[in-house]
Amino acid sequence: MAEWFKDHGRAAQDGPDRLRSSYEGDTLRVGICLPYMKPGQDRGTTLGWSRAIDAGPFSTLSCGERITGPTQDMRITLAAAAAVTERVRIAPSLYVLPMHSAVWAAKEIATLDVLSAGRVTVTVGVGGREKDYQAVGASFARRHARLDEQVAEMRRIWAGEPPVPGADPVGPRPEQPGGPPIWAGAMGPKSIRRAAHWAQGVYTFTMNGDPAPVRYWIGEIRTAWQEAGRTDRPEIVSGFWCSLAPKDADAKLKGYVYDYLKIAGEDTARAVAGTMGMSSPEAVRAGLDALEELGCDEVLLSPATAEIAEVQRLAEIIVRR
Repeated sequence: MAEWFKDHGRAAQDGPDRLRSSYEGDTLRVGICLPYMKPGQDRGTTLGWSRAIDAGPFSTLSCGERITGPTQDMRITLAAAAAVTERVRIAPSLYVLPMHSAVWAAKEIATLDVLSAGRVTVTVGVGGREKDYQAVGASFARRHARLDEQVAEMRRIWAGEPPVPGADPVGPRPEQPGGPPIWAGAMGPKSIRRAAHWAQGVYTFTMNGDPAPVRYWIGEIRTAWQEAGRTDRPEIVSGFWCSLAPKDADAKLKGYVYDYLKIAGEDTARAVAGTMGMSSPEAVRAGLDALEELGCDEVLLSPATAEIAEVQRLAEIIVRR
C-alpha cells in the first residue's frame, strides 16, 4: 500500500489526468470526510489528511459544518485543503445555508471554486442543531423555505446579477460555468421533493451503512424527480461512519458516534452508537458493495478518528474492490 501512495502521490504532482486514469473505470466513486469533529485537530492533521486523500483513490474530500463544539470552520478548512490538493473534488457537506447570508455564501463558495480550479461540489441543507442557529443569531423558523430561496439567490449571484439594484455584481465568478453543482442534504420525503426543483443530486447519510433506508430514499428521489418534470438523472450520494484505526476501531467508532449524538440525549446516543459496525475492512467493503448495488453514484466515508491510518486502510479497500 505504501508503494501505491508513493506512485500515485507522484502522479498527483504530474497532473490530475494521469492520476485519474488509474481508477476512473470504477463505477462507484468513494470520497472521504476530514476528521473535523475530533478535538485537537491541528494544521498537520488537516494538511496531512488532505494530501493523503488527494494521493489516494478517492473522488472527493469533504468537511461538515458545526458551530458549537470543537470543530474547525468548514470554509477555512476546505480552502486549506483546496490549496494543497490538485485532483479530488472539494465538497462542503453540508453548508447549513439558512444560518448564512445567501450572498455571502455564494461569494465564499465561488472563491473556493476559483482556488480549487473548479473542483467544488456543494451540499446544502437546513441541519438539525437549533443551538448552532442561536449561536450565530440566525432564525430557525422557515428554514426549509428559506433554503429554497437562498439556492435561487446564489445562482443569480453566480450568474453575475447584482445583489441589489444599483450594486456591482458579487465576485468572483465561479470557475465552473453557472456555479458549482449543488446537492441537497435531505432524507425526508418533503425535503427531497423540494430539492427536486433545484438540486443536481441528493446526499443522504445512513450512519451505520444499512442499505435499507438508502433503498427507500433512492425511490423517493427518483419519484420526486419525475413529479418535478425533471429529465436529468439525479446524482445519488450516501455515506456512513466507519473506523479502521489500528487499535480498538470498534470502540473508537462507537465512542465517536456517542459523542456526536449526545446532543439528542444520552439514551438516543447510546442506542445509535450500539448499532455501529463499520469497523473492519470486510464490513466497509460490504457496505460499499451494497450501496453500489442499490444505485448510489458516490459514497462519502466519515472516519471516526483523526489517525492517518484511516485514510491508508480505506484506500487499500477501494483499490482492491
